[in-house]
Amino acid sequence: MNIVITGGAGFLGSALVKKLLSDCPDINGIRVVDIAKLDIAPEERDKVVSTVADITNPDEIANIINENTTHVFHLAAIVSSHAEQDFDLGMSVNLKATQLLLERCRQVNPAIRFVFSSSVAVFGGKLPDEIDPMTALQPSSSYGTQKAIGELLVNDYARKGFVDALSVRLPTVCIRPGAPNKAASSFVSGIMREPLKREVSNCPVDVNLPLWVSSPQTVIRNLIHASQINTEQLTGFRTLSLPGLQTCPKEMIESLANQAGNDYLDYISYDIDPAIEPIVSSWPKSINVERELSLGFKQDKDFDSILGLYIDQHPIS
Repeated sequence: MNIVITGGAGFLGSALVKKLLSDCPDINGIRVVDIAKLDIAPEERDKVVSTVADITNPDEIANIINENTTHVFHLAAIVSSHAEQDFDLGMSVNLKATQLLLERCRQVNPAIRFVFSSSVAVFGGKLPDEIDPMTALQPSSSYGTQKAIGELLVNDYARKGFVDALSVRLPTVCIRPGAPNKAASSFVSGIMREPLKREVSNCPVDVNLPLWVSSPQTVIRNLIHASQINTEQLTGFRTLSLPGLQTCPKEMIESLANQAGNDYLDYISYDIDPAIEPIVSSWPKSINVERELSLGFKQDKDFDSILGLYIDQHPIS
């Protein structure tokens, strides 16, 4: 395998690199593409090439994807709130780059497995209690619109045999380590991560708002599975919803109190953000993932297990 990962210096990208290197010994090379270089352990450098590139430039994409490429994980994106604030940047990175990457794969090797990272933000409006495969896309943000168009492009390139492509809609990934980002969903990790470091974090939505989440470990496992499944099984629209579970800030905070202690709750504030809440509340409460589970994708057990795993890996202060 010779793999290209856009957004490889991000949290999910770097975790994907590490998991691929540990699970797939037959990898010939991984090219990590981002606006910043990714630090790789010395023993891994022979299999990883870190490249600074502008994926909205077709000439630079041509230097990244070639006839030896077998897999492309397209994770790079301008996240939700950022794309809402900077429409032109979001359109360039979230939409233009997606088409350019697909077109490059078409030109050099239609057998490339192309995994496009989409989002539950493609939904919006008045949603049913549970999303099913035929629920119409009605995004309530520029980010969601750009991802929805990306799904349509991926499906059409695959339908015409140009690329062996599929889209996977990611649940809200939590708990992400590191610092907050500009995603509207950033608080979902923040209200767990920051209090555990005895730092303040705000919950900008109603505490009973349903959230569709998945642990980073399960998302990475499912991304790799998406790159390996037999796509002949995918009849119709080539978009899959990675399995998540339904929780809400109240349940998450109760789990935090049970596993870490009530004193950590003092670091959480509850100021509704009129810019964040409408975006997050437009997302699905639950998604029917029977098809995805039948295809071998995995699902977290419950939020307690997600938080417990995070605490095990990041000792609390």
